Amino acid sequence: MLQDARQFGQKLVRRRPLGPREETEHHMAGCLNTLDLVIIGVRRMLGAGVHILVGTVANYTIMGQVYGFIIGWNRILSLTVGTACIARAWSYTFDSLTGNHISRGLEGTFSLYMPYYLAKYPDFFALGLVLLLMGLLVLGVHVLPQVNKVFMGINISVLSFIIVSGFIKGDLHNWKLTEQDYPLNTSESNDIYSLGPLGSGGFVPFGLDGILRGAALCFYMFIGFDSIVTTGEKAQNPQRSIPISIVVSVLICFVAYFGVSAALTLMVPYYQIHPDSPFLQAFLHVGWGPARYVVAVGILCALSSSLLNTMFAMSWLIYTMAEDGLLFRFLAQINARTRTHIKVIMISGIFAGVLALLFHFSDLMDLMSLRSLLANLVVDFSVLVLRYHSDQNLSKNQKTEEESEMELVVKERSLDPVPEANISRNLKSLWFPASTIPTRTSGQIVYGCAIVLVLLLIILSLILYRWPSQVFSGDPVLTTVAVLLLLLITGVTAIIWRQPQDPTALHFRVPALPFLPLVSIFVNIYLMVHMTTWTWVLFGIWMGIGFAIYFGYGIRHKLEENTEQHTGLHLPNAGQKHP
Repeated sequence: MLQDARQFGQKLVRRRPLGPREETEHHMAGCLNTLDLVIIGVRRMLGAGVHILVGTVANYTIMGQVYGFIIGWNRILSLTVGTACIARAWSYTFDSLTGNHISRGLEGTFSLYMPYYLAKYPDFFALGLVLLLMGLLVLGVHVLPQVNKVFMGINISVLSFIIVSGFIKGDLHNWKLTEQDYPLNTSESNDIYSLGPLGSGGFVPFGLDGILRGAALCFYMFIGFDSIVTTGEKAQNPQRSIPISIVVSVLICFVAYFGVSAALTLMVPYYQIHPDSPFLQAFLHVGWGPARYVVAVGILCALSSSLLNTMFAMSWLIYTMAEDGLLFRFLAQINARTRTHIKVIMISGIFAGVLALLFHFSDLMDLMSLRSLLANLVVDFSVLVLRYHSDQNLSKNQKTEEESEMELVVKERSLDPVPEANISRNLKSLWFPASTIPTRTSGQIVYGCAIVLVLLLIILSLILYRWPSQVFSGDPVLTTVAVLLLLLITGVTAIIWRQPQDPTALHFRVPALPFLPLVSIFVNIYLMVHMTTWTWVLFGIWMGIGFAIYFGYGIRHKLEENTEQHTGLHLPNAGQKHP
């Protein structure tokens, strides 16, 4: 029984060794430079989020196989829900541009039959758009890189126009609104879709809680940087290009999001912002009606490019995981005539279309943000653990040092018949490790401490989210618990800090370990607890389906594949290609 449990655990944390590419992938290597990666990241980040989600926010609302599957499965969620979000945004923008309200015209017909946890009405326009592009992908139609660059240029130009217009037509009084302005705007405004909540007015009308809620939603806007990592293997110098392109892309998008948010809230009072098409209605509000057509055309170009690229990436990821044995093998089949994975494209496209049909835009964005926060949490955890991990490819001198440590431990154990001495020695190794390089023991210590830290940070985040005023006002129970948690977190962090780090020289290394990853883990967890219950329910359902597939199919078929590869290594002429 113990042996079976051990083998099962090894399957979960089994890592895939990085080897040379297959010949079919060689032609893709070295075809991207740093600028290309920046364009990829900016194009993914400046999608539906900046054009639609900013209106909602302005109302202030490689570790192992199992880790790889979790990241991949959540990446599928991100791309699928992202497709639905972009389709909904396309529909909202088109409705606002034409004034026909095609989808909303169905509200009276279907609203009585829609459950409260779904959208008020089904968006058949968004569904049709997804199905149309799905058909194009099945036929093998892809957006050319040159077209992507043109669309991204149009997108940035439109956003620049919005920012400049906002500062020209904006009113600083909109950042200093009071309760008296609310009924005044209610009686005088005729172009308002609906009035949002008042809050307390001023520059931060919904306080710290509103800022954190908005920050959790905004996290979706920056998910594009993972596209840089996934395409980085095609870069000419990935070790240099990937870090630079990520930093540059995030800075560009931060400036863009900051600028359009400021422009929007200067043009329109925060409680009058249109939730579905904020910028188009904002230009109507300030008397620049014709400008909204220019903005709409730019938005539709950007969303069209983003939608087609997202759908292609979604189908390609599912195909890759199926080819790797983590998902069903029939999803890895390629049509001989069109050279496309038709089954994957159709299944993922229909699923994304149904999401666009039934779910409200804000619910989809919440789900995307939660997925992004969890993915970053796993990455932070991985960075923390792997920096202190014992590399299997150690140099000869390093191996000698680790072997010496093991011999010392064995010798000391033979001289210490008392069990208490072993316990004392183990406790001593927490603060005074016997080696200057990572060993199996030090790696296990860091791994265990990192798990404990995540659990402590979850408890602390829940307390701060549920009872923030009591904690900071000096409640004897809650404040004491919070202080004890902080002391425990500090102690466990110090134990990790004392362990030896991997000395391997890299072009880019995360600085200030272990403190920086731990701060990032805390921020991610604290933002995650601000997500709605319905978002957690949807995410739980998705993860339940994923784990059922992984433990029922993926882990077994992946193990069979690894066994075959391991056997092949010992065959004569294994790995050699014959003419």
